[in-house]
Amino acid sequence: MKKLIRSLELILILAILSSGCTPASTSPAPATVPPASSTPEATEPSSAAPTQTATSAPSLPILPHNTIDPSTLTGKLMMGYQGWFSCPGDGTNMYNGYYHWIHDGYPSLNAESFRVDMFPDTRELTDDEKCPTALTLPDGSPAYVYTSANYKTILRHFQWMSEYGIDGVFLQRFGSQLAYPETRDFQNELTLKVRGASETYGRAWAVMYDVTGSNEKGNNVVTLLERDWKYLVDSQKILESPQYLHHNGLPVVAIWGLGFDDRPGTAAEAMQLLDFFQNNPDPKYRAIVLGGVPIFWRTLEAPARKDSAWKDFYCALDIISPWTVGVAASDAEVDNYYRNTVRADMARAKECGAEFMPVVYPGTAFHNTNPSLPFNQQPRRGGRLYWRQIYNAVSLGAPMIYNAMFDEVDEATAMYKLAETTADVPTGVELITMDTDGECLPSDWYLRLAGEATKMLRGEVPLTDTIPIAIPEPSDPGACRQTARIQLKIATSSDWTTVRLGGIQFKNALIASASAEATQTSADLNESLLVLTQTLDRANAGKSVEMIVDLFPTDLGGSPLT
Repeated sequence: MKKLIRSLELILILAILSSGCTPASTSPAPATVPPASSTPEATEPSSAAPTQTATSAPSLPILPHNTIDPSTLTGKLMMGYQGWFSCPGDGTNMYNGYYHWIHDGYPSLNAESFRVDMFPDTRELTDDEKCPTALTLPDGSPAYVYTSANYKTILRHFQWMSEYGIDGVFLQRFGSQLAYPETRDFQNELTLKVRGASETYGRAWAVMYDVTGSNEKGNNVVTLLERDWKYLVDSQKILESPQYLHHNGLPVVAIWGLGFDDRPGTAAEAMQLLDFFQNNPDPKYRAIVLGGVPIFWRTLEAPARKDSAWKDFYCALDIISPWTVGVAASDAEVDNYYRNTVRADMARAKECGAEFMPVVYPGTAFHNTNPSLPFNQQPRRGGRLYWRQIYNAVSLGAPMIYNAMFDEVDEATAMYKLAETTADVPTGVELITMDTDGECLPSDWYLRLAGEATKMLRGEVPLTDTIPIAIPEPSDPGACRQTARIQLKIATSSDWTTVRLGGIQFKNALIASASAEATQTSADLNESLLVLTQTLDRANAGKSVEMIVDLFPTDLGGSPLT
């Protein structure tokens, strides 16, 4: 490997991005929400988290809204909705009380037990929506979370969807939860609440089964899902909801996880499930099937199962939606994935007679659940990672988009309102905030972006590869953290290029943009040593690559850059 740098052009731009909190005037005004009629007003939340049934009278005033046409998926951006959070005293009896907020086996929510990587913005929540914790904010005030058992909070989420122009959600329904009475009851109540909120705010909704754990307690993925779908159709009568999502004249049901090498289900069982939904002798159970499949479903590479029989299953799906969370961190990686994988995926789906629904996400991390993984593993870059995926999906003609996820703070893919600065998150816990990457963003920034993405998908605004809306001016320029982003512009024809930067420790190296020849170039960091690698064949041919590399320092102390 040649270590000689044949050509290196280096332009260094150091931008200290000052930040601040969102001025109150930049976000849509939150609704004035009275306390639930069954809960007396209080200056502090009670020690137990109140809950409401889906049949309770709405406790939020209904704001003006449009109603999404649920008769087609075409032209829609749909988000995944987990709704899996609980609190002690909310009536759910879910495990340790703080389901999904804390690690299993801990009796309370504190800094040691907390397991999510982002923190919700709870400022709009009323006292009867707040769950007390043992955590405090930096100013000493209590830190609160919420429970998905509270219908008012579910209504609030769908109110946000309506305000920001988000079409609707796929409600996650886990096989592992259907196997146990307490979690199954929780899921059933949640389904009623999501239905009610969707109808109240005119959003589309549909069920998405996640087959994870569907073989627990002696269950079988086929019998479990067939039995549950019949329950939803016959007992909950979900298909009578005027906002239940349909496509090509049939209700839509999504099944996520079949074909993954770490999930239950054989290819034969997967085909049996498809036959149940697509060819059921009783028409009332028939549905369009959307498959949430492994990213390399077409080539049967990991994490896909390698049995060739799975190809028949994928080709028999009505809609194919590969799971891509974590696939790319930089614009160049996003472009490369869409150019080399998605284009071929869409062509194969067309050959099969299926439609294609790409998955987009804002960024991801799983550090507090698994501390061996890095903090802020795939930075959001102020929304640029998300927007690059949207741009590529729309450019290739995707008819519909799945957005991971509305409320998943666990893996830091949440799109709803999030804590803006370290002043808004509990002390003692390492959490990603809206200003982590050095840009002062309002808590609703990703809801705003999703609304713009929906317009671009439908052709209501011009196609653009840059975020089309401006970040609001901060009301307090000193409130957000001071973070430097260093940008290197590099041109080289060497297959192995190093740049040493002194005085700063870095945490990420992202190729933000690159020439077409640089599609297989990688950037790695070893403290202050940046290493760029391109393929040897291209270097031998004398082809030069040009790119811009973003670096995010963790420590601005020390000597000047060298």
